[in-house]
Amino acid sequence: MRGRFPAADLARTGLFAALIIVCTLVTIPLPSGVPLTLQTFAVALGGFLLGPVYGTLAVGVYLLLGAAGLPVFSGFTGGIGRFVGPTGGFLWGFLLLAAGCGLGRNRSLPLRFLPGLAGLLLCHLLGAWWYARTAGLAFPAAALSVCLPFLPKDIASLVFALAFARLLEKRGVLR
Repeated sequence: MRGRFPAADLARTGLFAALIIVCTLVTIPLPSGVPLTLQTFAVALGGFLLGPVYGTLAVGVYLLLGAAGLPVFSGFTGGIGRFVGPTGGFLWGFLLLAAGCGLGRNRSLPLRFLPGLAGLLLCHLLGAWWYARTAGLAFPAAALSVCLPFLPKDIASLVFALAFARLLEKRGVLR
């Protein structure tokens, strides 16, 4: 009899939490304070491959490790303060991104991509709203500063994550 959280699913969840960490630590700092990383790709890939529950759980593990003070966030930082700093909304938004990508699992390509895109847009809206709140900016100014420059890269990350997920699925990886 299978338990509620089978060992293989938990192992995959841990693997994707580690992948998010590795992709986050490759960081290019930008003047806005929101760095350029590959974590959007890793979060989306986890959602596409693991589904909404385990993909979101992988992000939750990543966030808990960072909240505990482990240096898993961009710039080798960690701590609960990152959740209330300028990029805190994006950290919380990764939960929405993973869930959105996971909702399209086992569906046709457009029906798989669209929930992921919705999750990405919700992540950006939450991130921009939080950035505006912490930086004392109007929402449009914050969105222009921390979303617009990243959207092309993040949409490309979503496309590549979906393509890579499909390739891994066809090859039977992570069954």
